Amino acid sequence: MAEDSDLERTEAATPKRLEEAREKGQVPRSPELTTFAVLLASGGVLYYLGGIFLGRMEVIVSDALIIDRDSVFLTERMASRLFDAAYAALVGFAPLLITVILVALAAPLLLSGWLVSAEALTPNFSRLNPASGLARIFSTRGLIELGKALAKALVIGTVVTMILMRDAQPLVALAAEPPRIALMHLGQILGLSFLLTVGAFALLVVIDVPYQLWSHAKQLRMTKEQVKQEAKESEGDPQMKGRIRQLQREAARKRMMAEVPKADVVITNPTHFAVALRYRESAMRAPTVVAKGSSLLAERIIEIARENSVPVLRTPPLARALHAHAELGREIPSALYTAVAEVLAYVYQLERHRLYGGEEPQLPETVPVPPELDPALGDPEEAP
Repeated sequence: MAEDSDLERTEAATPKRLEEAREKGQVPRSPELTTFAVLLASGGVLYYLGGIFLGRMEVIVSDALIIDRDSVFLTERMASRLFDAAYAALVGFAPLLITVILVALAAPLLLSGWLVSAEALTPNFSRLNPASGLARIFSTRGLIELGKALAKALVIGTVVTMILMRDAQPLVALAAEPPRIALMHLGQILGLSFLLTVGAFALLVVIDVPYQLWSHAKQLRMTKEQVKQEAKESEGDPQMKGRIRQLQREAARKRMMAEVPKADVVITNPTHFAVALRYRESAMRAPTVVAKGSSLLAERIIEIARENSVPVLRTPPLARALHAHAELGREIPSALYTAVAEVLAYVYQLERHRLYGGEEPQLPETVPVPPELDPALGDPEEAP
């Protein structure tokens, strides 16, 4: 599709896309890096343990070539001797074998880290399709891999040719030398050949590793539309998020309105703001705001309060201060303790009057609200 073409995939892969690719086993790999690491580790082991390996090889060869007359005519004994020689060689060269295996497993971690992907192990029968196979072979990536293979063969072939041309006569002369000296000379020739081969692979690694990283990043590049779609999926559709926030506000408003009938008093100014307070001496340190709102929400709070016989008191300065500085579900600010205490005292007196009669209490004309907590004193437009 046009939207997936290389020309339109101009954006770097996002962390999410990189993680998804990693889960599928799609990580940068460099066979040349693994080969180079194995050669280098093998060379290090041979450098430090070469003398020991040489001694063991000498013993194995000499023991294998010393055959008594009886063993020659007993094939089962010859098979046993061959097994013993092979086992001795395996044990003798075990450090080298173990090192090669461990390095071969660890080398890919230098590029992609530790990775276990079940999806990568799942059989993919589409790869058996000959048409798909031919398409991969003749694709741009397939041609690049072919060029790399030819270049590698050319470099290694050149190194091997140089070694053979340089050491052709010494190699032939080994046949005429005593075994110990021949093995020593062979070790020197192999050591030099090894250094030249490792050098050639180092050149290939310097070229291949950056290419593999670049190729992997290019393969996972995204179009602008894909980046936008992923951002929308991860962050959420703005319309959906707005709808969720709206539902959350409605649910919170319903819960708040359900608390109004449990309030002790609703303080208003009288229509701009409404704040419902509740106080239980045995369970609360100070009165708590159970509902608050302005405009239409304030009118609804007042309506519910009156329907449930909750006292509604008009004290504009206190209503403004509570609405501005008291948080829903929290205790009122300590600076408003005195003012709220006078209001609650009036409410309790009013309740006693309703139950037992007597002189009707009078609401104080003013309550002590600190001037700095009354928004109307800073903005006259907020006053009723």
